[in-house]
Amino acid sequence: MKLYLASGNAHKAQEMNALAAASGVDVEIISARAVGGMPPAEEDTGTFIGNARKKALALKAALPPEAWVLADDSGLCVDFLGGAPGVESAYYAGAQGDGAANLKKLVEVMREVPAGRRGAFFTCVLLLAGPAGAEQIFEGRCAGALLTAPRGGAGFGYDPLFMPAGYSQSFAELGDAIKNGLSHRGRAWAQLAEWLRRPVVAG
Repeated sequence: MKLYLASGNAHKAQEMNALAAASGVDVEIISARAVGGMPPAEEDTGTFIGNARKKALALKAALPPEAWVLADDSGLCVDFLGGAPGVESAYYAGAQGDGAANLKKLVEVMREVPAGRRGAFFTCVLLLAGPAGAEQIFEGRCAGALLTAPRGGAGFGYDPLFMPAGYSQSFAELGDAIKNGLSHRGRAWAQLAEWLRRPVVAG
């Protein structure tokens, strides 16, 4: 089965391919870049599901009607900040979507917040859009806390600042193999993979 990934983010494409390979499902993930690029899709719905749906439908409109499109919308929700940056995670420091700037801003905002109030969670929505309006939604969450300073060289985005519950290392220190097994995206993908294994889909 082919899934067209509604994202221009190279890191997400790499992570999705790694998750697909690890899950053992027979699926080929094709980047939007391979089919002319990701069409504009303003992420203005205020929800992860709504934003994922807009991205999926934007790419689907540029593909044959029988195509299946996979869209991802995810973010970091910080308890102390009332759930921010949330759906604005990719643009926290401005419209340019600069990951390093986003991370730096969050470090500064949380600088004086004590350890007991640094709870946070990553959430991920994976949305499949298929023929005749077919849609499937899968959600994953990973709880943890924010470190006071970035640590580690793997991953991307807020990974160096986020320490998942039960671990003493950041996502960026744990490395991709461990991260993918417990991350928000990994958990959402596990649900998607289970759905793909159903005979009606696999056949």
